Parts: sequence; structure tokens; C-alpha cells
Amino acid sequence: MTSNELASSKYDLIIFDLDGTLIDSRLDLANSVNYTRLQLGLSALENELIYSYVGDGASTLICRALGREPKEAAIKQALEIFLQHYKRHLLDNTVLYPGVREALDRLDSLTLTVLTNKPVDPSNEILKGLGVQNKFAVVYGGNSFEQKKPDPVGIHRILQDTGISRERALMVGDSWIDIQTGRNAEIVTCGVTYGLASDTLQQAQPDFLIGDMRELLRIVYPLNTPSSSG
Repeated sequence: MTSNELASSKYDLIIFDLDGTLIDSRLDLANSVNYTRLQLGLSALENELIYSYVGDGASTLICRALGREPKEAAIKQALEIFLQHYKRHLLDNTVLYPGVREALDRLDSLTLTVLTNKPVDPSNEILKGLGVQNKFAVVYGGNSFEQKKPDPVGIHRILQDTGISRERALMVGDSWIDIQTGRNAEIVTCGVTYGLASDTLQQAQPDFLIGDMRELLRIVYPLNTPSSSG
């Protein structure tokens, strides 16, 4: 980070979503969902269908994958199977999206955080396994608070933790949920067009839209716009 970039930064805090924004975890999630269904005597689902279920946390993912309105006991059993399998396989195929590592390196003078609806333990495990956990000041998951995104409680907590004003904060995510979370917390939002739920961004209307995480640099450092190709 150059002194000119630091001086020209529009934001001090960036709050990232995880799945579909920083990491491509689709296949590992789908594999664990289908393992769960098979253990319960159900047939496997198409991966693309499972991908459309991701974004609202593990419990909701399992509810959607079971179909109809499963009973609470069935959800509990399925969720336990899913989480145990996913814990063992969460890094089988999961990778950072192209440009993410480079962007995080260039943004390292800012306060970077993660707010995801994924449970916090596997979130940290993945970030650690991919070698980027140390980039983030705090990581909060779907079980860190009583309410998940789009409730703004997570952003409020991050602002409190960091002591940074909402005017200097930016929420980055791939879905309407992330954008609505930022809007509910009254902070600026940025959508990424390559993620799991990017088709929902049109209705969400984020303040910014990028197709590669490296493009975030031109938003954060508008007076020192780097190439989106790195």
C-alpha cells in the first residue's frame, strides 16, 4: 500500500460476505447436502439446485434441501449429519475467487472483516485453510448473533468492535441479503456479479457493482485506480 493510496482511501472498514463473495464453496456444500439426503434415504439433488439454496445459513439450507416443510426433529437430525460431513470436507474443493487474494493484499492497511450467515467455526476453518484468516480483524457467522443477515446486528457489532463510523464502512457481497444488510445498517454497499446469488443483485440495487474483487480497489482508492487485472 502506497502512502498516496492510504491518504486517498474513501473507507476505513470493509465488511465482506463469505460464500459467493470471497470463496467458491459451492461444490463442497452440494456434496455435503447430497450426502445428508442419501443418509436419510433420499435421492441426490442437482448441484445447481442446491447452489440456489445457499446464503441464508446452514439450517435454512437443510430445510430447503429436505423439501416441503420438514419436522423439527428431521431438520435437527439432517443438520447434524450435514455439519459433521461438511466439517470433514469443507476444503476439498473450496477456493478463493480469482482476484480475492490480490485484493486483500492491497487492502491490508484497512480494517477488513467478515460477516456471513455460515456458522462461524467452519468459516474460520476455511479462511485459515486458504491462508487468509489473518487478513481479517473479526469474523462473525450466522450463529454469532440471535439474528442473521439481513438483520444489521452483525454490522452494528463490527462498527462497535472497530470504533469506525458507518460513513467510513463498506459492505461487499453477492446477494440481495448482503446489500439489504448494509442498507439496514445505513452503510455503503457493493455487489459482486460472479457469486452464488448475483442474480438477486438487480433487485437490491447496490451502490457499486464489480465483476472481480480487484475492481474494489478503484472504489476504495478512487484517486489511484489500479487495473482490474491486477
